Parts: sequence; C-alpha cells; structure tokens
Amino acid sequence: MSFIATAFTATELDGTKVEQYQQLAEQARGLVFDESDLVANAANLSALVYHALPEVNWVGFYLYDGTELVVGPFQGQPACVRIALSKGVCGAAATTRETQRVADVHAFPGHIACDADTRSEVVVPLYQGETLIGVFDLDSPVPNRFDADDQAGLEAIAAVFLSSLS
Repeated sequence: MSFIATAFTATELDGTKVEQYQQLAEQARGLVFDESDLVANAANLSALVYHALPEVNWVGFYLYDGTELVVGPFQGQPACVRIALSKGVCGAAATTRETQRVADVHAFPGHIACDADTRSEVVVPLYQGETLIGVFDLDSPVPNRFDADDQAGLEAIAAVFLSSLS
C-alpha cells in the first residue's frame, strides 16, 4: 500500500476584487480536484476562503440533514449547531434558493446571533438539482462588508464545491 500526498499552497491574490475572486475560484478548483468527499472539500474550501478574504470572522458550511441545517466544516469561532429552515439568514437562503446578502444582520428579521461580533453576512444556497445540500455562509464584523462582487465570487466558489460532489 502506498500513500501519495500532494501539497497545496494558496497564492496571494492581486488585482481588482473581481480578479481576486477569479484567482480564488481557480485555487478552489485546484484544491478539490480529484476529490469528491463532501466533508474534505467543505473543510478545505472553508480554510482557503477564510484565510484569503479580509474582514471575515466566520466561513463555513451548514449541511442539510433532511430536517434542518447542521454545522459542517468551518473556520472561525464556535458556531450555532442547528438552524431551522425557517430561521435566520441561512434558513432564508436555503428556502428561497437565493443568495442572501445582508448589510446589517441585526436588522434582518429572525437573525440568529451565533457570534455577537458579526455585523454583515452572505449566505449562498447549495443545491444539486432539486436537492438541498446546505449553505455556504460567511460572516463579517464589518457592516455592509459584502457587495455584489463578493456575492458573485462566492457563488462561483460554491459552484466549484458543488461540482466536486458529482
């Protein structure tokens, strides 16, 4: 039996925000290349994005267990373990099938405060066809941290994650 490990080294991002997200998506593709394990890919992508983006305090996945969203691999402070589909920004993303970009989480109806320092959030729903896989969630201590470029870039990274599961 032999063991082959390949090292992955993230490179520093440069250029415009759009270019940086293109670079990050390319790194994400390299990171999940030839790996289909959901937990492994969610863990590595959480770490990649957490360390690449400024002003984020939580990056991770909530996975759907058939009833509710359950915390999966993440980077940041300990998180809420379970989120009902009817609650918070994560629940809204999962049920509407639309990315939720929230400038001020304290103004969001039903917001769940897993970390009191979080001020803004973006959550990308993860679907394979009609099947809910979970959500990709990013929090920031900075109000209005995420803009349309962040949303598009994070949706591209979520697409990389979903394609790795096929």
